[in-house]
Amino acid sequence: MRSAVLVMAKAPVPGQVKTRLGARVGNLVAAELAAACILDTLEVCAQVFPEPQMRHLAFAGRLDGARQHTALRARLADWTVHPQHGDGLAARLARAHADVARACGSPVVQVAMDTPQLSPAHLVDVTERLEDGNDAVLGPAADGGWWVLALRDARFARSLRDVQMSTDHTYDDTHAALQRAGARTAGAVTLRDVDTVEDAELAAAAAPSTLFARRWRLLVDGAVR
Repeated sequence: MRSAVLVMAKAPVPGQVKTRLGARVGNLVAAELAAACILDTLEVCAQVFPEPQMRHLAFAGRLDGARQHTALRARLADWTVHPQHGDGLAARLARAHADVARACGSPVVQVAMDTPQLSPAHLVDVTERLEDGNDAVLGPAADGGWWVLALRDARFARSLRDVQMSTDHTYDDTHAALQRAGARTAGAVTLRDVDTVEDAELAAAAAPSTLFARRWRLLVDGAVR
């Protein structure tokens, strides 16, 4: 069973992305780190989903004025890029799942840009859980949210519209909404979103060879200790 991958990302523009991290390290540095997160995520996804037609990015904002815009354009040359649509994150997620499923006619594995420690093994595990007959795979994040939502049928994404995002109970609420919709739902490993200095330090330590970790060590590590 072939799946498509969907990455949800926001343009890494200073002052508009990773603002909690920016409060500690500066908005310019936070945007550089956000760009590294996106580049690392795209690289890992491309390893697991080698067919360009199965790689999709739902993007909020414009690359003009974003950090690392040249590198991002080059990396996205063999991806399909969709603008995000909808009032609020939950609606944008549901619309993006529907757009990719319509384009590919396949299950969709959706991740965000916030987990630079994401590895190919994490994604392979998720796709295997879908192949085991589950309707959905939902991976918790350490802050109470989730880092991956894989769906065999995009219609289950409609249940997201009733879920409040970015809370410490978003994972539980999403899981409950999927259950109410009748989706047989499997879990996945817990990962940590990068929102704070502590998150960034842990993510860099977990995957020291990533671009994010190298940028963290170059731009920030030591200065915030």
